Amino acid sequence: MKREELADLHAFLAVADEQNFTRAAARLGTSQSALSHTIRRLETRLGVRLLTRTTRNVAPTEAGDRLIATLRPALDSIGAELASLGELRERPAGTIRITTAEHAATTILWPVMKNLLHDYPDIHVELGLDSSFTDIVAERFDAGVRLGEALAKDMVAVRIGPDLRMAIVGSPDYFARHPVPKSPQDLAAHQCINLRQLSGGGFYAWELEKDGRELRVRVDGQLAFNNTGMIVRAAVAGFGLGFVMEDMAEAELESGALVRVMEDWCPWFSGYHLYYPSRRQPSAAFSILVDALRYRGRP
Repeated sequence: MKREELADLHAFLAVADEQNFTRAAARLGTSQSALSHTIRRLETRLGVRLLTRTTRNVAPTEAGDRLIATLRPALDSIGAELASLGELRERPAGTIRITTAEHAATTILWPVMKNLLHDYPDIHVELGLDSSFTDIVAERFDAGVRLGEALAKDMVAVRIGPDLRMAIVGSPDYFARHPVPKSPQDLAAHQCINLRQLSGGGFYAWELEKDGRELRVRVDGQLAFNNTGMIVRAAVAGFGLGFVMEDMAEAELESGALVRVMEDWCPWFSGYHLYYPSRRQPSAAFSILVDALRYRGRP
């Protein structure tokens, strides 16, 4: 393949990504007219139309989509290998993009990163906080962090934290006005604070288990949030029962601002894992970060 042909394919992907010739030209550091000429030349050489152009946007044709599906993995692999070769020097360098939930970012990733990055100033890390499931390949992330039970089988998974468990909590003031629940059925008579899931938009069903019996309980109450920290605050204020990660309410439980109930229905489960595609060739910077995050304690 000639050098200009590879450049044409790279230009086509930029237009397909941006869906706009002006933005794609700015990204490539060229003019809009030159980019349009490049795409016309590529289409002429291939003998098919790759892009549909309107006054508002640009979209791939069926042929364009097929070319994108072939090109992107190949060029990504080449880019990753070049980046890996470029990092074969004294100080590891590069940008690492990780998608993660806020809880894992604050309790696991940040405590490690704030120390590691002082020692490796040429390593850059970008954290994308998102509680929904993200396609790390499609969204160009190097890795993701999720609970061990939620990982795809074609991913390399590295444990980075201990086992976790949930806690059902309420304030002493709330329990002065309501009986203490003993079973999942009792929750129907209580004000419960719901968590709105960002993926799908529905309320999270409380996942309970005891003696091998698993239940997903839909609860109801006056309040709902899409942030666990706000659930803790509302529970402290006496607005009902919250269902949160145990460590997120640790300070309030120790101070007595919250009381834990139905602990026997909240078993331990697999903690956070960092995962990435098995075909990925880890860079020196990525390997250093993975090793620093690797959990070496007891589950």
